Amino acid sequence: MSAPDILTTTVGSYPVPDWLAAIPSEQAIIDATRVIFDTQRQAGIDLPTDGELYRFDINHPDTNGMIDYFVGSMGGISTEVGRSDGETFRKKAEMGWRAKPAGIVDGPLGEGSLNLLVDCLRASQVAGGEFKFTVTSPYMLARTLLDKYYGDFHSLTMAIADVLADQVRGLPCQVLQVDEANIPGNPEDGPLAAEAINRVLDAVDGTTAVHFCFGNYGGQSVQKGSWKALLEFLNSLHADHLILELAHRPDDDLDALAEIDTRIQLGLGVIDIKVNHVETPEEVAAAIEAAEAKVGSYRVKYVHPDCGFWMLKRSVADRKIEALVKGRDLFLGK
Repeated sequence: MSAPDILTTTVGSYPVPDWLAAIPSEQAIIDATRVIFDTQRQAGIDLPTDGELYRFDINHPDTNGMIDYFVGSMGGISTEVGRSDGETFRKKAEMGWRAKPAGIVDGPLGEGSLNLLVDCLRASQVAGGEFKFTVTSPYMLARTLLDKYYGDFHSLTMAIADVLADQVRGLPCQVLQVDEANIPGNPEDGPLAAEAINRVLDAVDGTTAVHFCFGNYGGQSVQKGSWKALLEFLNSLHADHLILELAHRPDDDLDALAEIDTRIQLGLGVIDIKVNHVETPEEVAAAIEAAEAKVGSYRVKYVHPDCGFWMLKRSVADRKIEALVKGRDLFLGK
């Protein structure tokens, strides 16, 4: 069978099974990853993710531990945060929603114990087909750190980009996705964020994607802005397609999509992960139709949730991805 014109995908995280949270052994992670892949494939998802279960940290219930998974393993970063460090970080007004830094940069950054190859290999062994692997954007990681070594934000961000570029080379996945949730609220940093993200994308052999959202901190947005303000930034990316939050956004955000360079395929958020409401197939199909009316036929390559599912109950997430597939099929007349 030929692939449909519009593919379904998930963004990254999936709710952690209770039994994995209770006993997070390596075997349990493997078994749970297999379950999450199978759940997505049985629902009809064309390009699933591994659920990022190994990145979950019970000590970070607001953000699921994604940031700490990366910075806590890199060389040159200490995760021991004292009083003075916390006070200095809290003076950074742009990070007022975070109580303390994810780490203190006290030396040149290196891979440390970060090993994306091992985690990607684990996923590839139980994926049962093509899948997407995710990595957090250098810009997003840099904003969560307190820098005591590089002395300027550009140098710090690019140092992280270099570490991640080395990590993504040769990963056994079909699509490599970079996740960025901070730049939508800081469009003035677009040139720097693009330079750093492109350094990672350029190191990938296969298909690349970049996911953007307005934050998902405890299930709430933490960034304000619009897609229109980011058009120059989006068009400068070396990505094959974008994965954009749109279901939780104002309707006029769709207007900006028509101005994205046609060399970049579009991913459309049609499932709102910040609410428990399970969309109907009709609602999903209507969202795709509204988007294509703005951007033209065949511009939308993927439909997906706005962001990862980690904050929702599995019963809700499972039904949302089923609705995603049924809505795509309804739109295509399948």
